[in-house]
Amino acid sequence: MNGYQSTSGQRQSPRPFRRAVLRGLAVLTPPLLTVLIIVWTINTTKSYLLEPVTGWAREGFVWSLADVREDLKLDSPGAKTATVDGRVFRRLDDESFIPQEVYERVRRNPGQPPPITGEDYYRRYVDLTLLRPYFAVPFLLALFILLLYFLGKFMAAGIGGFVAGTFNRVVLHLPGVRAVYSAVKQVSDFLFTQREIKFTRIVAVEYPRKDIWSVGFLTGESFSAIHEEAGEQVVTVFIPYSPMPITGCTITVRKSDCIDLDISFDQACQFIVSCGVVAPPRKNERLTADVKNNEGGK
Repeated sequence: MNGYQSTSGQRQSPRPFRRAVLRGLAVLTPPLLTVLIIVWTINTTKSYLLEPVTGWAREGFVWSLADVREDLKLDSPGAKTATVDGRVFRRLDDESFIPQEVYERVRRNPGQPPPITGEDYYRRYVDLTLLRPYFAVPFLLALFILLLYFLGKFMAAGIGGFVAGTFNRVVLHLPGVRAVYSAVKQVSDFLFTQREIKFTRIVAVEYPRKDIWSVGFLTGESFSAIHEEAGEQVVTVFIPYSPMPITGCTITVRKSDCIDLDISFDQACQFIVSCGVVAPPRKNERLTADVKNNEGGK
């Protein structure tokens, strides 16, 4: 008997430990995922947007500013400088010449690997003078926003809409690409366009079959043909999917089959995103608590 009790106690002992670990994970997971998403967003933006644009800007500055010369006459035998029209040029290891001020600026902070050619020196010079992060990042961000503005204005015009429509039709005919592009376009249109779905009420309907209830948003009346066939008023309901309420389906049901839910839009979204874990407080529980408080007051 004692052996059985000790064995049972050993089996039950890990449960408090497991519950504590799961509780710790529940506390740690949201901030950890938030930090990971932010870091991933920053690194992705840096790798695929900031660095390529910075590289193009660097090459453009080098092309317009570079003053690399060859075969200049040295000021004296053994010297490493040459003067042309009062401007001093420094000879590099590859026998090319660049302005002395550019050489001195880069020499104080050559970076890794150290520059060798005149173009390399100018690339480093541009990084140190024109593409400093505290200057380049806000400038590129403002330029990107300005580009988005003009792109939006262009797409709003007739020719812009025609170009966008033609591009969408071409992409949607590409096998393997159209499925991904169509899904991404639907999400982006939902997030960034000004067309908003106006929800009038939050309801529960039997979907996808009888005796299974789903939370949905009543968006308005449906087609008159369905109304005539059903013999009563019908409405459209948007059924969001957990845990991403921006995706879902639109169904048409009889108005009499909808049950109004006494919850707010935020409470409905919390219920859907949490997959039912975060449920709104039940009204009868609040009424019971109020009755108890009133009786206690008496």
